[in-house]
Amino acid sequence: MDLRSVQRPLKEEYRDNPERSRITLRAKGSETASPLTCSVDIGRAIYDAEAHTGVGGTGAAACSGDLLLGALAACAQITCQMVAAAMGVPTKKIDVTVEGDLDLQGTLGMSKDLPVGFQNIRLRFDVVAPEAAPEQLQKLREKTEQYCVVMQTLLRPPKLESEWS
Repeated sequence: MDLRSVQRPLKEEYRDNPERSRITLRAKGSETASPLTCSVDIGRAIYDAEAHTGVGGTGAAACSGDLLLGALAACAQITCQMVAAAMGVPTKKIDVTVEGDLDLQGTLGMSKDLPVGFQNIRLRFDVVAPEAAPEQLQKLREKTEQYCVVMQTLLRPPKLESEWS
C-alpha cells in the first residue's frame, strides 16, 4: 500500500481547511441488567464490558483496564505499521504487547494509600526487520512513539472534565 498517496489528499484538505482536521471521537456507556456490566457504543460498534474478576466480574467480557490497554496496543500497532510503510522500512513482522499493573485494593477502596488505576504500563514492540538498517529502526521507533495518539495522551494527559445531569 502506498500510504503517502492515501494520505496526500487528506493532508491537502487539512492544509486548505484546518478546521476539517479537528474531530471529536465519542464513546457511550449504557447500563445493562447487572451492575457489573455495561455496553460501550463507539458509533461503529457496540462492545460488552464488565468489571474485572478481581472486583466481582465473571471474566466473560473485557474490563475497562483491558479496553484501555487494548486501545494503546491497537494505536501503537497501527502507528508502527503506518510509519514503517511511509518510511519504506522493510519489516517481516510487527507485534505490540501492552501490560499494566494495578492493585485492586485501591480500586475496592480498601486502602487510601494505594492508587486507583494503573501504577505501571509497559509497551513492548517486537519488530522483525532483518533487512532494515539500525538507523531506520531508530527512526521507526522515534516516529512511532511521536505519532501514537494513545501513547502521547497517556504521557501528557489532557484536561478531563466531568459533568453530571
